[in-house]
Amino acid sequence: MGVPKISETPVRLCVLSFGIGDRSQGHVFIGRIGGRVRKPPSVWVTALENRLKSSAARLAILALLALAQGCASLEPIENSENVKQGESYQAQYRETTDDEAERLRKSSVLMNAQRCAPDQRLGPAGSRMVPPDIDILSPGDLIDVSVSDDELISGKYEISQDGTLRLMHVPPVSAKGRSVDSVEESVRRVLINAELYNTVPLVSIRVMDFASARVFVAGAVFEPGSVTIGSVESTSLDQLRQETIGGRASGRRLARALQSAGGVRPDADLSRVSVWRGGHQTVYDMRNVITGHAYPDPILLEGDQVEIPSRNCFQEELMAPSAVSPPGVKVFMSNLAVPASSNAQAAISKDTVELRYGTRFLQGVFSLNCVGGARLTNSNRSAVLFTRNPITGQSIVIERNLEELLRRGDRDDFDPYLMPGDALACYDSSVINITDLATKLGIIGALGVFI
Repeated sequence: MGVPKISETPVRLCVLSFGIGDRSQGHVFIGRIGGRVRKPPSVWVTALENRLKSSAARLAILALLALAQGCASLEPIENSENVKQGESYQAQYRETTDDEAERLRKSSVLMNAQRCAPDQRLGPAGSRMVPPDIDILSPGDLIDVSVSDDELISGKYEISQDGTLRLMHVPPVSAKGRSVDSVEESVRRVLINAELYNTVPLVSIRVMDFASARVFVAGAVFEPGSVTIGSVESTSLDQLRQETIGGRASGRRLARALQSAGGVRPDADLSRVSVWRGGHQTVYDMRNVITGHAYPDPILLEGDQVEIPSRNCFQEELMAPSAVSPPGVKVFMSNLAVPASSNAQAAISKDTVELRYGTRFLQGVFSLNCVGGARLTNSNRSAVLFTRNPITGQSIVIERNLEELLRRGDRDDFDPYLMPGDALACYDSSVINITDLATKLGIIGALGVFI
């Protein structure tokens, strides 16, 4: 049998007890083996060549490689928070267990629910009757003012940045935060006070277009800060509506502001959503937004402050698409497992992958192309999740054996929900790792040895 051609790849071989020359007691050899070996560069390579001449030796090397997997073992994952016992953000992060009694006593759903015990001060979710909408004016709104028999004052106006309506020849009229009917009454009064009319004139105000508004959102949302709501792209403008007197502020509402701030987190207290305006606070119970029933959704004005407190616990019912949830979950993915040598070959973009809000870990690894394939070589794959507790800011890392998790009847107890900005990585099975190492040594293929 001829001498095999060894691949030109640096290898790190952990020899436990193979008896190659004098270097046989658990040493690690590092070197580059390349080309057809004609003159052995060292004593142990010469011994290796001799061993490879028999099928029994080749099988022994494969057995050695299996034992050498211990060299590639990593240290156990550690976290600052008590993730193992399920005391982190999601109970689903905890370690898997085969103790049936413990599983029944400490299911993840029950653990999450116990931390979110209902507030006894709260009654059922708010009324399903939604109050009628009122046109509330804000800076930038375009209105049409009509005063009877007065073409000089009548015309189109924009609410000024200071929130006032500035008509010709009369003092400014406060308009921000007021209804159209209320502003009409003020205009009549100011015209009389300016002695421009002896009798109360007919005044009509119609909204032509609602402007966008910059509001501020704080609390239990994924991206707190200032957001602009109510803006309409030029490609979405309806010319007929623009030419018609009237308008609506469907994009300038509370729910849109919460979603524009990244969406509410699973720990958000939807029963106490506050809107601050001019030093006054109004609290809204928006729990019905999750169930699809009617909920309060007031129009917001320029400069409004929105605050949503945290319940400091994970509410699984909030992990569903809604008008206040994130529009999706952007997740970083990496799959360099065999046979994919790059993320592109694994059908993964170099950018984040957007998934439906409410997607779980297992669904994510299916999207990662980390599940399936030959049973012999892929049955022991694992995947790692990197996430962050949005309340404490602490990073969390967990690892799951995929086939083990798939076959558990209680898989949902250990299958966490994916959060925006999470990262997933796929790891090869130990059989794939051995095969890859053997290929690098030229044992598989060149010598006709197959696993």
